Amino acid sequence: MSSIRYDIVHTAPIEAIVALYEEAGWWKESKSAREAVPAMITGSFCFMVAMTEENKIIGMGRVISDGVSDGYIQDLTVLKAFRRQGIGRELLVRLTRYCQEKRLEWIGLVAEPNTTRFYEANGFKELKNHVPMRCL
Repeated sequence: MSSIRYDIVHTAPIEAIVALYEEAGWWKESKSAREAVPAMITGSFCFMVAMTEENKIIGMGRVISDGVSDGYIQDLTVLKAFRRQGIGRELLVRLTRYCQEKRLEWIGLVAEPNTTRFYEANGFKELKNHVPMRCL
C-alpha cells in the first residue's frame, strides 16, 4: 500500500470529487450539480482530501462553519477500495484538529445510519435529545 497524503485544498478535479459522492450514494447527476463542485470546495471552511502517491483522490471530508463558533463536518467518505485502512479516521481526526486549532467551540456532524460506532470511537457522542432536520 502506498502512503497516503492529506491536504487541505481549494481546488480539486471535479470528476474525482463526483466519484466520491457517487460511491457514497450522495450524488444526483445534473449539469448544475457538477458545476457546483468548485463552489462547494471554495465555500467550505475546510475541504480536505486523501491522496495516494500517484495523486489519486481516494477520500475527502469538509467542514462548514462561520469560522467563529460552530463547525459541521460533512461529506466524509473514502472510496470503497480504500476503506478499512484508517483513512476515514485520519480525515476525521485532521478535520477535527483543524477546527480546534481555529478555536471553534462546537464541532458536530450528522452521521449516516450504522456509523455511530465509528464516530463514537473517534470522540463524538450521539445527541440523544436532538433530531437532525431538513427543509424539503
